[in-house]
Amino acid sequence: MSTSASSKLSKSIKQQYMDLPQGEKVQAMYIWIDGTGEGLRCKTRTLDREPKTIEDLPEWNFDGSSTYQSEGSNSDMFLIPAAMFRDPFRRDPNKLVLCEVLKYNRKPAGEFHLTFSTMDIPLDGPPMASQVHKVRPYYCGVGADKAYGRDIAEAHYRACLYAGVHVGGSNAEVMPAQWEFQVGPCEGINMGDHLWIARFILHRVCEDFGVIVSFDPKPISGNWNGAGCHTNFSTKMMREEDGLKVIEDSIERLGKRHMYHIRAYDPKGGLDNARRLTGHHETSNISEFSAGVANRGASIRIPRLVGQEKKGYFEDRRPSANCDPYAVTQALVRTCLLKEDGDEPTDYSK
Repeated sequence: MSTSASSKLSKSIKQQYMDLPQGEKVQAMYIWIDGTGEGLRCKTRTLDREPKTIEDLPEWNFDGSSTYQSEGSNSDMFLIPAAMFRDPFRRDPNKLVLCEVLKYNRKPAGEFHLTFSTMDIPLDGPPMASQVHKVRPYYCGVGADKAYGRDIAEAHYRACLYAGVHVGGSNAEVMPAQWEFQVGPCEGINMGDHLWIARFILHRVCEDFGVIVSFDPKPISGNWNGAGCHTNFSTKMMREEDGLKVIEDSIERLGKRHMYHIRAYDPKGGLDNARRLTGHHETSNISEFSAGVANRGASIRIPRLVGQEKKGYFEDRRPSANCDPYAVTQALVRTCLLKEDGDEPTDYSK
């Protein structure tokens, strides 16, 4: 289903201009997260030469009053380059630059309150209202009657590889036109950089195809699976001999701080995830913590091979598809590595 008039513009006409030489100049697209915590913004500046490191990129600014990040009377915000990638749309030597946002007083515009993300592409397919919940035909499906939007998923995958994003894989998911892509492995905060750039690239690819991507954790209500950002987490000790003991210790700590993690795992502090984490459709219940080997209905899944080899990683299945990966990383580090304790209950029925 085409949702953008720009999709009807001739791409071949555009290409004749994109094929023009750009001389020694370089286009750097600065990208940042807006005040909603979910939206992405971007703008481009010309550089005199190709930047080799982050230090070669100048700081910039933008109007924060138009992005929900400042008032109009004091609207200038600073863009501080944080991570640089190759540009798969304009191609080398051009760059994508993920930026941190600072306010006029050079303080962060928002607190940073791991590896899997799911995308849902609303293409023409079987009408959802008339569908009986059938996961078997669509999950990892092949064929025009089972896989909807593969062109977009393939384009996104290749663009991420070109950009240098640590994309780990992709597959069709259980709902028609629902696709998953994996990002990682990454260390620490780099996880957030790579996932946000992967999301930006997906939005841009969908823009060219004239469709809209949704990261909503429950894009279709009713008897359908939601969309999570399942996060694989491990430390060096977990991957070594008898690492399962370290994994089990971390899971025990995660259970004690369940509601702290629920609040951190979606932009609305748990309200978005409450629509997804119902205890049905391969999810745990939002108000209960659980763990198990090869159990996709648990909060924490220990992969079967990890259980057998007694070392490896665990999967936190609670983060929503629209989560802030920096917040997810921070929460896991605080609980599993800094070993913080304590939590307060949250009522999600309101």
